[in-house]
Amino acid sequence: MPTFTAFATLGDRDNADTLAELVEDLDPAPYGVGVFEIEDGSQRWEIGAYFLERPDDLVLDLLAAAHGATPFVISELPETDWVAHVKRELTPVVAGRFFVYGSHDADKVPPDSVPLLIEAAMAFGTGHHGTTLGCLTALDALERAGVRAHKVVDIGCGTAVLAMAAAKLWPETVLASDIDPVAVDTAAANVKANGLEGRVTCVEAAGFAHPDLLAGAPYDLIFANILKAPLISLAPDMGRHCAPGGHVILSGILNEQADEVAAAYKAQGFAPVSRKEYGDWTTLAMRR
Repeated sequence: MPTFTAFATLGDRDNADTLAELVEDLDPAPYGVGVFEIEDGSQRWEIGAYFLERPDDLVLDLLAAAHGATPFVISELPETDWVAHVKRELTPVVAGRFFVYGSHDADKVPPDSVPLLIEAAMAFGTGHHGTTLGCLTALDALERAGVRAHKVVDIGCGTAVLAMAAAKLWPETVLASDIDPVAVDTAAANVKANGLEGRVTCVEAAGFAHPDLLAGAPYDLIFANILKAPLISLAPDMGRHCAPGGHVILSGILNEQADEVAAAYKAQGFAPVSRKEYGDWTTLAMRR
């Protein structure tokens, strides 16, 4: 069965959210709708919707025009066995001592590595993206430099690969949170697959807005692999919830955005430890 996608852009977040809600109510209904900031400095937003049946072009055009959006671009995607595709394309990743792999590559785990199993059906956050690779490499470098984190939290955890990596290095319980309930379920499934139940706790939260996250502060290490805008918005909370001498590892940052993000954290008392580029993406490690 083919899948249809529909994308439009506009310059106002509130209008984007309203338009996305209206698209959700269409008939045929989409099985997924998202609103994303376009990370090119244009301060525009993209609405993406996914359908199992072709949506009505005229209805989408009317909705877009009424909310100041560009006309929706509708595309048909061929039927694809995505899990099989990922298994073919998703080769293991080495990041420092960490070895990130799918179950189909279990026989390739080196004996001296720290293995992290991410199932092929849960491919986002496997280490192939430069942001995840950068965070894992920064974590490895900090631990090798003598950092010992007793309290760790992964904000915007996705698959929880970073939280699990920390739990493999240190014996304490690690917290992992995401604003997306599907991501939280994915994270919990990966935690179980890695034998880390009871070691990594996954919760649904925006930023630090969860009783468990507030109770666990201050943290010795905070991961935030998200995007520039939420990273900057979170900077004051990071300063409040990171222990003196603690570290943050930040990514989801395009190379040209790194100075702005670093400046926001310097204003909260963080000093740079490392800054490395992985393709188009930068990972920052900073110490409070």
